[in-house]
Amino acid sequence: MEGFGHALTPMNLLFALIGVVLGTAVGVLPGIGPAMAVALLLPVTSGLDASTALIMFAGIYYGGMYGGSTTSILLNTPGESATVITAIEGHKMAKAGRAAQALATAAIGSFVAGSIGTGLLVAIAPLVVGFAVSLGAPSYLGIMLLALVAVTAVLGSSKVRGFASLGLGLAVGLIGADVVSGQRRLTFGQPLLADGIDIVVVAVGIFAVGEALWISAHLSRTTATTIPVGRPWMGKQDWKRSWKPWLRGTALGYPFGALPAGGAEIPTFLSYVTEKRLSKHRAEFGHGAIEGVAGPEAANNASAAGSLTPMLALGLPVNATAAVMLAALTSYGIQPGPLLFEEEPQLVWGLIASLFIGNLLLLVINLPLAPLWARLLQIPRPYLYAGILFFATLGAFAVNLQTFDLILLLVLGLLGVVMRRYGLPVLPLIIGVILAPRAEKSLRQALQLSAGDPAGLVSEPVAVICYVLIVAVLCLPIAVWWWKRRRPAEADLAFEGARSTVGLAERMDAHDDAVRRAEHEGAVDQERR
Repeated sequence: MEGFGHALTPMNLLFALIGVVLGTAVGVLPGIGPAMAVALLLPVTSGLDASTALIMFAGIYYGGMYGGSTTSILLNTPGESATVITAIEGHKMAKAGRAAQALATAAIGSFVAGSIGTGLLVAIAPLVVGFAVSLGAPSYLGIMLLALVAVTAVLGSSKVRGFASLGLGLAVGLIGADVVSGQRRLTFGQPLLADGIDIVVVAVGIFAVGEALWISAHLSRTTATTIPVGRPWMGKQDWKRSWKPWLRGTALGYPFGALPAGGAEIPTFLSYVTEKRLSKHRAEFGHGAIEGVAGPEAANNASAAGSLTPMLALGLPVNATAAVMLAALTSYGIQPGPLLFEEEPQLVWGLIASLFIGNLLLLVINLPLAPLWARLLQIPRPYLYAGILFFATLGAFAVNLQTFDLILLLVLGLLGVVMRRYGLPVLPLIIGVILAPRAEKSLRQALQLSAGDPAGLVSEPVAVICYVLIVAVLCLPIAVWWWKRRRPAEADLAFEGARSTVGLAERMDAHDDAVRRAEHEGAVDQERR
């Protein structure tokens, strides 16, 4: 209650509102995420109170999570890597005239998941942190491999194309310096590639630039029709299909957000896979299923609350935004760690209370604006995609302020066009880029701890469970295919056997008839004689 009393002061409430609005704005702009916005505002907030500055940064963090879903749904352009999964179903809903419904389920799901996640932050933070710290490198590696295999196996019309796309993503993700030896690889003598390719450049290039170039290549062949906005609010059926994915997404997002190797990407991918498996409308996935928007968006925001758990309790940042917020804490002379709750209770509980307030502000501000955001689709396509290219270029350049990133952006955009031309799903590539460095680091750590013994990769129960699930994901479709192929064969054999039996019976009956006929003719001849 003291935290709410501190967060509801006029000054803190004003900065919470500013943070929410700024966060939504930077989330809408492709490539300009909350981490960059917080970093740019660090010098500006040096004169503010520490708790006021952190409250504004938390508003930017939560607002950025929602704003990224707006461009994913409307323009197929994720503002953040965590909203990549939202573009799959959300943009298909927008093309079907259900953009406002997709935006509404994203807003309400973000509010529900953010509120539950913040409540969990208050209630079970010590338990979640203890579990996260207990996991070792083998468990992290197993979780990441499970995410890679599970998502790739269910996307696209062909598993071969899916794993080909994943291979491209892993190759791009491994560009740069080796994490152990520091030796450069796949840089082709280009020193600017020594630090790898930023995920923002990859996501914006594959999605935004690739989409814009693909559409522009077909504009001359097809008429530029305006996509209808549709009804502005969720119907009864939409609510019925959304509330369970909201809760399941929250359950996946919060613990993964608290993991040091978690983040928002893995739970959003797993939430999408889970909803596709459990949905009664599985045929709609890939064509605009509302569950594919509700679940990942809830997981996205719940992971944001989860990431604050190790940041506040252990001083352990699990993503870029949390790292910048910790830098802000240290700049005020505050030492993050387990004693933070005791030494700075007003700051900690005021920040946590501001998360509840920021969630409510996001819902109040963004839900009525859903039809307004949806009207972006009524812009003629040449102007719309010209604007997308402009903001994509601006966002990619703002990452490192290097012209070389613009060349990479164009190359990746052309790769996106080629992938669309030959039917390769783009999501496994993005997943590969995001998880390749993390998976390699966990693999190296696990092998170092076991002195190179591969048995060290399965030395933890969580890792064993993950590998069992991977085998199930890969082998179950093969077993089902073999069973379906075997059953018709058995049915054919049974039919042939039955037909042979019937033929034998018919032949026996014919033989009996012939015998009786011969006996009858013999008797007639005898009588005549």
